Amino acid sequence: MNKSKVSRRLTESTAPEVCEHIYAPRLARDFPSGFDYLGDINQAHLLMLHRAGLLSDEDASGLAQALLRMEAEGASAVPLDPALEDAYFNFEAQLMRLAGAHLGGCLHVARSRNDILATLDRMRARQLAVSLIDGLCAARCTALEGAIRHAQVVMPGYTHLQPAQPITFGFYLLGLAEALGRDITRIRQLQAGLDLCPLGAGAIAGTSFPILQQESARLLGFSKAAAHSLDAVASRDFALELMSAMAISGIGSSRIAQDFYVWCTHEFSLVDFPDSVAGTSSMMPQKKNPVVLEYLKGKAGHLVGLLMAAMATMKGVNFTHTGDGSRETMRSLWEAGDESLHVLKMLDLVLRTAIPNEEAMLRRAREDFCAATDLADALVRTSGLSFREAHHVVGAVVRSAMTRSLAAHQISSEMVDEAALAQIGRRLELGDQAVRDCLDPARSVSSRTFGGGPAPAIVLERAALLLKECALEQQANLERSHAFAQARLELKRSLRALIIPAPA
Repeated sequence: MNKSKVSRRLTESTAPEVCEHIYAPRLARDFPSGFDYLGDINQAHLLMLHRAGLLSDEDASGLAQALLRMEAEGASAVPLDPALEDAYFNFEAQLMRLAGAHLGGCLHVARSRNDILATLDRMRARQLAVSLIDGLCAARCTALEGAIRHAQVVMPGYTHLQPAQPITFGFYLLGLAEALGRDITRIRQLQAGLDLCPLGAGAIAGTSFPILQQESARLLGFSKAAAHSLDAVASRDFALELMSAMAISGIGSSRIAQDFYVWCTHEFSLVDFPDSVAGTSSMMPQKKNPVVLEYLKGKAGHLVGLLMAAMATMKGVNFTHTGDGSRETMRSLWEAGDESLHVLKMLDLVLRTAIPNEEAMLRRAREDFCAATDLADALVRTSGLSFREAHHVVGAVVRSAMTRSLAAHQISSEMVDEAALAQIGRRLELGDQAVRDCLDPARSVSSRTFGGGPAPAIVLERAALLLKECALEQQANLERSHAFAQARLELKRSLRALIIPAPA
């Protein structure tokens, strides 16, 4: 009779359909990406068992040699068998081949696949968080450098995709940097939840062996061990948090791309991109297509979809370890992580290569009535009008100019007086120069120094401050990554120290 390769509780071998459609695809996907993490977890558990007096020096030495050999040979040296179910049992089978069945089996004392997998997921997720912060910081620094470079480049600001008020291209980029800073904060805040080591939680109820759970955590670069064994193996909310942060960031990238998508059209012609980041048409020789922008817009939908898939999967999972909770949910996280890292690279490319058409930007701001609010503000200051009265007067002026096919900079004092007579029954007599000054978009931008406005001096000051903040975040992220690397180096040194030299 064919029996299960992993359990004597099961008297039948795994059905070929299960191997083909569940175990084999999971192994192909998870074993290479998880091999190094799985090796580190096994090594840390070995060191802990030895230090707790649960493994003899001789057994610890034999296992250490086998684990280091597996690490040196790599994932490709392990023959994968779907009938062994998953990555862990395949790893253990190779360890038994190298160390012997008895000794290889000794390493599994006081643990379960459940706490192993939970630990692996957190280790992999914390590295993803570091990589995401790196990518976000790079894009944010690029936006801030552009904000400084283009702080004087006047352009129309838009609301409802209609000309609204004059801003600068640098001011716009500074706004993107502010949003990217919040993306970084979201990921940094969830790192505390990733810093709890589940190893030692066992299947759901811990263990009766006197393990050193905090030592396992330290060896793997965690600050502390998880306090509750059931929660440690049942919970993957950190994955939902991380996917939420990635989806929000992806939506932000999509909105940036949508702005550039409109601005680089022939109809707007406010921004251009080098040919190196464009595509073309197979039929129409004149085409220069913004393929990177379309990529960014499309990927946001994927990230939202992966988050929804994970949440829909998790909502029906009992509060304990299950395959759908620990495997299908996490599959969405790793795919979202890969997509997000690609998105951040492309966002940085877009921000680095966007070329503002300064002449067209200024011309549009002059012609498109962007500074109409400044004219209304001037009527409040100099003519004693309420803002609502001034709003009506200037609205009538704009309507009159549009009817006569006049641009904003062609509005005269006489036109303002005509509108004022019609709206409030008196002339205001501002004078042509005063009207021209009010409707000058560059003067408008320079005057807006309050409320986080676009005045170049304010943009330059804020951008310089945020560049320093970004440098500090990059340094802190580098230190996190360095701490993980140092913990891993210490793990390897400690493991090698277990090996008892062969007698001469």
